[in-house]
Amino acid sequence: MGNCCCFKAHQVNHHISPNTTTSSRPDDGKWQAPAASPARRSTGGKGVESPDPLPEPPMAEGRAMTPIMRVYTLAELKTATTNFSPNTVLGEGGFGRVFKGWVDERTLAPSRVGTGIPVAVKKSNPDSEQGLQEWQAEVKFLGKFSHPNLVKLLGYCWEDKQFLLVYEYMQKGSLENYLFRKCPESLPWDVRIKIAIGAARGLDFLHTSEKSVIYRDFKSANILLDEDYNAKLSDFGLAKLGPANGNSHVTTRVMGTYGYAAPEYMATGHLYVKSDVYGFGVVVLEMLTGLQALDTNRPAGQLSLVKWAEPSLSDKKRLRKIMDPRFGGQYPMTGAAQAAQLVLRCLDGDPKNRPAMDEVLADLEAISSIKEKPRRSKLASSSSTTRSSHGQHNSHHRGGAGRVASPLPRPYKNQQGGRSL
Repeated sequence: MGNCCCFKAHQVNHHISPNTTTSSRPDDGKWQAPAASPARRSTGGKGVESPDPLPEPPMAEGRAMTPIMRVYTLAELKTATTNFSPNTVLGEGGFGRVFKGWVDERTLAPSRVGTGIPVAVKKSNPDSEQGLQEWQAEVKFLGKFSHPNLVKLLGYCWEDKQFLLVYEYMQKGSLENYLFRKCPESLPWDVRIKIAIGAARGLDFLHTSEKSVIYRDFKSANILLDEDYNAKLSDFGLAKLGPANGNSHVTTRVMGTYGYAAPEYMATGHLYVKSDVYGFGVVVLEMLTGLQALDTNRPAGQLSLVKWAEPSLSDKKRLRKIMDPRFGGQYPMTGAAQAAQLVLRCLDGDPKNRPAMDEVLADLEAISSIKEKPRRSKLASSSSTTRSSHGQHNSHHRGGAGRVASPLPRPYKNQQGGRSL
C-alpha cells in the first residue's frame, strides 16, 4: 500500500476552468460508451442532463462490458466501500471523493474489506460542475485504450444522479505526494528517471494512437505509481482528440492546471499535441528541483518554477544549486545536465520547436543509462546555504500546487473547484 502519508487528502485551488458557463455535454460533441449498448436519454432526476447516448441502466448484478470493464450498481459500490465510509477516503477534489474499495479479482464483483483486490472508487460531488463531463471523458478514453502506462478503468456506475468510476488501486499513490507532501521516503535519481520514462511512454502512446489524443492535464498529481514505482497516467477528464484533416491544432476552452498548461494554449485556446510536451517539461523540472510548478507560499520571484529555474538550466554550476537537496548530491551531473537541456526543449515557447514524445522518451532512456559516479556536492554538507538559494526551499517544497481542470493530488485525483481565467 506504500506509505500512508501518500494517501492523505490535500486540496489546492489553482485549477483553470472555462470562463463561461459549461454545458453538460463534452466539447467533443456527442458521446458514446466504449461498448455498444442501448441509449438512455434521461436520468429521471431533476436538474441533471444526460449524455447522448448513455449506457443502458446497469443490471441488478452488474455486467462486464469488456474483459476489464464492468457496469456497477450504486448498491454494489456501497458494498465495496463499506457504504463510502470516511475511513476509506483516499482523496478529495472538485469532482468528488475517491474511496478505497474491494472487489473479486476474477469477476470484479464487490467483496468484503480485505477480500479480493483493492480498487479506487471515484464518486462525483453533486455540486461539481465538471463531474458529468469528466466522467464521460474517462469512460470514453480509458474504456477504449489499454497500455501499461495508463491506469486501468475497471468499471463505472451512473445512477441516481451519481457518477462513479472504478480504477485499479495504485499502491504508492501519486508522484506529487512523493515530491511535495512530506513523504518520509525521498525518491532517488534512478527512480525519478524511471518514473519519467514510464510517464513518457504513456503520453507517447496517446499521441501516436490512431486518433491522437491530447491529455491536456499532464502534471505530477496525475502520475500514479504502483508498488515498483512504475508510472501510469490517470485522470482523463480533460482529454481531447487531437487535430484532424491536416490541422495543426484544435481550438477549445482553456482548462487545465496553472503552472503546467502551455502558454500558447493559455493565451489563445489553441491546443496542440505538443502542448502536452510543455507540461511534461514542467514535471521533469519538478523532479530535478523538488519544487512545485506553482507555489503561492514562495517569494514573488519564485512563484513560477519555470520562470525562476529556466535561467539556471544551461549552466552546470547554477543547475547544481537548484537540484533537490533530498538527492544529497547523489546523482550523475552529466545526466542532470542532459535532463535540464531536455526540459528547456520541452518548454520552448513555440510548440513547433518542442520535441515529440518519442524523442523525449529516447533522451530519457539515454539519460537513464548514464552511470557516472555521483558526485557529492556541497549540497549535502551545507544544506542551509542551498535552502537559502532555493528561497526557503524546504519549507516551500510542500507548498501549494497548480492545478487546472482536474485538481487532486491524491493517488487518483487532486481536483478542486476551478478558477476562471
